[in-house]
Amino acid sequence: MKGIALALLAGALVACSSTGPEPAEPPRIDKPRPVRVLWSANVGAAQRYTFLPAIAGDSVFAAARDGTVTGLDGKTGRRRWRVELPLQLSGGVGADERTVAVASEEGEVVALDAQSGKERWRARVSSEVLAPPAVASGLVLVRSMDNRVFAFNADDGKRRWVYQRAPASLLLRAPAGLTVMSGLAYAGFPGGKLAALVLDNGAVRWEATVAVPRGTTELERVADVLGDPAADGREVCAAAYRARVACYDAATGRQLWGRELASLTGVGIDARYVFVADDRGTLHALDRSNGQSVWKQEKLAYRRLSPPLAGGETVAVGDFEGYVHFLMRDTGAFVARRETGGGAVRAAPVRLGAGLLVQTEDGSLVALAL
Repeated sequence: MKGIALALLAGALVACSSTGPEPAEPPRIDKPRPVRVLWSANVGAAQRYTFLPAIAGDSVFAAARDGTVTGLDGKTGRRRWRVELPLQLSGGVGADERTVAVASEEGEVVALDAQSGKERWRARVSSEVLAPPAVASGLVLVRSMDNRVFAFNADDGKRRWVYQRAPASLLLRAPAGLTVMSGLAYAGFPGGKLAALVLDNGAVRWEATVAVPRGTTELERVADVLGDPAADGREVCAAAYRARVACYDAATGRQLWGRELASLTGVGIDARYVFVADDRGTLHALDRSNGQSVWKQEKLAYRRLSPPLAGGETVAVGDFEGYVHFLMRDTGAFVARRETGGGAVRAAPVRLGAGLLVQTEDGSLVALAL
């Protein structure tokens, strides 16, 4: 029954995206800054899945739906190695300087050597994995679609612990990942829940409610926490599907603030702001200390924006046509735009040195800099 519910929900979301309001044309930018392409590579198509690259040391790692995993030089984009796994991969890559991890729609987890691409071990989790594994503190952490988090030893693949929540009657079939900071793994779940898990043993340090499910039907009551929680310094922030955005004390789970905001993706944060796109394609900047609105940019309406990435004086966001838009972080004014030419940018851009990296639906991996 749960499988039917998932299929119905995925169909409803696709229908909304194809029959809703017409997307706005990218607005004109007076005197745009030039955006340089530092390098580009083809790493294989994502198809209908969301693939996110990983950066570790001087290397970039990326995966594709057909099982291809590629290691590249972060400065030049030159391929260092490529392997073809006999799996249908269903999410992005997790990596540190020793280990690269990917997972499949059948719940198979594969760890590769980061230097050579040689397979190190395989393990299995209980269901499909849509988000990149997290590799940190000698562990490979995997969030499966049935509300479990698995921790494997990064060296040999032995299971260290499993965290499990009760199954939901209906949930979003969308990437819901993990963020690791200061000995804790932060993960979002259905029912609007955000949990902090101790890396050593999987114990719950704290749990918070980002949004309370509301509505008369199961579909209306879906309030899954979206994407990867955004953690930085003393705060962790998250968004619940079409409901609410909130920030918490990272150590204790005490809510710092929360506000109603109908997001379809996750959030991005920097030292001053929380950035989030709503279900109409409006990009919001909120004061990180209290959640008050600083600005909102409405000229990207219904362009199916990626989660935003803040860096320096700009914030970058991708869209369904493969554009990457750069806006001033303090005002929301457009300063630059670049077309990648590789299909939709679904995942958040990733910081790469002084620039950023985007992976597109069609398999382009593009390093950009202002």
